[in-house]
Amino acid sequence: MHPNRFEKPAMNLKQLSELLSLSQTTVSRALNGYPEVSEATRIRIQAAAQVHGYAPNMRARSLATGRTQAIGHVIPVSAKHEMVNPVFADFVAGAGEIYSKNGHDMLLSVVTDDQEEAAYRAFKAKRNVDGIILHGPRRGDPRIPLLNQIGLPFVVHGRSSDSTEDYAWVDVNNTQAFERATRFLLDLGHRRIALINGLAHMDFAIRRQCGFDAAHADRGLTPDPTLMLSGEMTETYGFEAARSLLARPDPPTAFLVSSMITTIGVRRAAEERRLTLGRDISVITHDDELSYFRNGAEVALYTATRSSVRQAGRRAAEVLLDIIRGGTGPRQVLLEAELTLGQSTGPAPTPVRGRS
Repeated sequence: MHPNRFEKPAMNLKQLSELLSLSQTTVSRALNGYPEVSEATRIRIQAAAQVHGYAPNMRARSLATGRTQAIGHVIPVSAKHEMVNPVFADFVAGAGEIYSKNGHDMLLSVVTDDQEEAAYRAFKAKRNVDGIILHGPRRGDPRIPLLNQIGLPFVVHGRSSDSTEDYAWVDVNNTQAFERATRFLLDLGHRRIALINGLAHMDFAIRRQCGFDAAHADRGLTPDPTLMLSGEMTETYGFEAARSLLARPDPPTAFLVSSMITTIGVRRAAEERRLTLGRDISVITHDDELSYFRNGAEVALYTATRSSVRQAGRRAAEVLLDIIRGGTGPRQVLLEAELTLGQSTGPAPTPVRGRS
């Protein structure tokens, strides 16, 4: 006997509508996330669809709505790029949760840097996505006016300084986070603070340096420009940057670092010189709450500015789907980072005085 002989046939839209005593239009709009359906009705319809095994015909839905039920992400592959790292993976995981709940797929286009514009234009020409999430914004990013011109709905993960365009974005308050972290180190008596930042043209790095500078200026101080370094946020970069700074005759007493991954390299450089974090030297990192780079367990290993990049992915996906559906929700979302205390910070060490 065939094992599926007595399986109940899948319920179609008409049957589900009759079961709920609702019109097919209402049921369809609820399952497609249209804003004009009340939340109570949407929950009732979704629950019934799950109980009775209703799965919409995606091809029919696409033909009826003119939508592809897919969201595009373009991934430029280059020798130096902030996107291709665990931060991007966690962001996409968060966005993917929202796509899945709303019946959308994710379409990734992996290209070289010089093919990125062509990839966005191809998405529009082929009509194979309903919208785009733009990653790694830079100052005056030319991709923003390009996407506005193309006419594809999009949301930027981050913001673009100096852009005059109207666009939707989800970002963390990088300036305030790093200003607060710098003030904390200054309060501990540190005056030689190194900033190990991301690539200088990336918008988040620009904003973080602004916060670093503002905290110093508020105390009437000028940070040493030779202690401010920029580069791709890898462990090796953190190690080499910290190693060179710690070898100076006037080394920094504290580090403010833009990535947990880079901070692992800073720690390695400190341990090479037999320095103990929190006693001999202080370190504050930015913690994206990455799945595979947790900041300790019950007690945080590093003092950190913390903001979940996975949550940013969820929020960006929600904003984009709302735009696609013609909703009226917020188009610009600023997430705040919290300062969490860990074992990596302490008072500035007292200089060792020579004997008289």
